[in-house]
Amino acid sequence: MPGIDLDGLRREGLAHIEQAGNLEELARARAELLGRKGRLTTELRGLKDVSAEERPALGAGLNTLREELEAAFEARKDQLTAAADAAVIAGADLTLPAVAPVRPGGLHPLPSIIEEICDIFRGLGFSRADGPDVELDYYNFTALNFPDDHPARDIQDTFYIDGKRLLRTQTSPVQVRVMERHAPPLAVVIPGRVYRNEAVDASHAAEFFQIEGLYVDKDVSLVDLRATVREFIDRLYGAGTEIRFRPHFFPFTEPSVEVDMGCFVCKGEGCNVCGRTGWIEIMGAGMVHPNVFKAAGYDPDAYTGFAFGLGIDRIAMLRYGIDDIRLLYENDLRFLQQFRGVR
Repeated sequence: MPGIDLDGLRREGLAHIEQAGNLEELARARAELLGRKGRLTTELRGLKDVSAEERPALGAGLNTLREELEAAFEARKDQLTAAADAAVIAGADLTLPAVAPVRPGGLHPLPSIIEEICDIFRGLGFSRADGPDVELDYYNFTALNFPDDHPARDIQDTFYIDGKRLLRTQTSPVQVRVMERHAPPLAVVIPGRVYRNEAVDASHAAEFFQIEGLYVDKDVSLVDLRATVREFIDRLYGAGTEIRFRPHFFPFTEPSVEVDMGCFVCKGEGCNVCGRTGWIEIMGAGMVHPNVFKAAGYDPDAYTGFAFGLGIDRIAMLRYGIDDIRLLYENDLRFLQQFRGVR
């Protein structure tokens, strides 16, 4: 091609690229060859002065050379970048502390509350126990004095695996398992996940957490239960927190009570969270039924005891001002990041 030595220009350009010892030199080489005033750019602009017969072949040759040089530049850039990174790593002191800001983590509010409650009861003399999530019908219902026709046994309320096994609906079955293994006196708390066939809304879930408590000894009374609950609430929420005890019925306790706490959202005026009552139920409790003692092998004439069950999710809602239980299970980082460093 008259006037232009494409092969010579190719050799010169590739040599210039290869001789670049760092990224700055490579950038200068690129400007000299492919920049606005670079040699190859100047040749491309000069095509207008070439005859119409020679222009297509010469233009194709120059464009092919431009693509070849661009590829060579990128390959050399990758080589120089990798070499620079390797030099930095080789000269780095990996024992130095990180300079990036460290973001503290935090427990999810549910395990945080569970550990705090267990610590409180540990201070009151209770030990910790656990049991299986997949439970036998015997421990979940029969040993707890549930009659065969009790509504809680229906599939509308309970998730059955087969005729004998189910997802436990409460942590109470562990009471019987603990009493079968240990002679009185005993005092235990039992945290765990439970399952019920519930319609999910702002204050109910089909899967949630409870902590069960059990205290057995001679001459235990309802007064001991009330004093224990009062002390627990005072330690968790502060002295003077408003609570109330209401008569209730549970098959495994007699007499039975429910413990309510003033609604943190409406301050007793009534809202969706508390069902317009001004109160939120946080605990079911009562004196252990003699039939439960008999099922566990205890003498009901020699021992008495109380049991209670806490809804951990509602405790967390009360503690942190959460107005929808579903927030605890949606894994929304915007919600969870509020609890960094809580515990």
